[in-house]
Amino acid sequence: MATVNSHETKSKFLFLNFRVEEPNKNQHMTQEVVTQYYRAPEILMGAKHYTASVDMWSVGCIFGELLGRRILFQAQSPIQQLELITDLLGTPSLSDMKFACEAAKRHVLSRGSKPPSLSALYTLSPSVTHEAVHLLCQMLTLDPDRRVNVTGALNHPYLDEGRLRYHSCMCNCCHTSSSGMRQYSRKFEPTAERPFDDDWEHELTCISKVKERLHRFVLDQIKSNSVPLCINPSSAAYKSFASSSVAHPSELPPSPHHWE
Repeated sequence: MATVNSHETKSKFLFLNFRVEEPNKNQHMTQEVVTQYYRAPEILMGAKHYTASVDMWSVGCIFGELLGRRILFQAQSPIQQLELITDLLGTPSLSDMKFACEAAKRHVLSRGSKPPSLSALYTLSPSVTHEAVHLLCQMLTLDPDRRVNVTGALNHPYLDEGRLRYHSCMCNCCHTSSSGMRQYSRKFEPTAERPFDDDWEHELTCISKVKERLHRFVLDQIKSNSVPLCINPSSAAYKSFASSSVAHPSELPPSPHHWE
């Protein structure tokens, strides 16, 4: 998440706070954040301030993409991006647009009232269930204050089956005892041992340092040859997953549009 303090040096803070949530609602935050296809409607509508709920919108877009094997909202401009969203979810109410700028509100209302077309979500895949659509709709809620948070999403019934499948055949935290009995981990949803430490970001005062740090991180991961989380790379399920192919439509670069 990117924040920019308009009263400070932009060149310094643009890269310094790109993953930090800004608690001060009076601080204006940059619009050039999140790849366009995954950008929350409040950002598209010129919100001056936003929260971690924009990340949940992005996760919802990715979830929809995994279900349908295609980008959920693939537009050529931010305006069209917003229109694709409202075509599916319906015209947002004034309450939904409470963070939008006046020009964005006028544009949305000028298109006339559109009902939601949520039944289209069932066409994403033959295997889409009611639980999957329900979770997706909770993530793709127009009002950021009513959008599901991380805890709510993790506790959604849709994830129960996937969580059990993972711990049944793809993890290495569960194991089979010498007697042949399967011993399952007590922590089905692992948590971080300590909060994310972003102190290192204070060293990154220019884009070249960001690239250098990111490149060094990628190289370290390659050298360590590590597998993320607690996935068992020897399991049949993991090998099947790793060898599967998913179509990746070409993605246009984001085209920021300033409403005013």
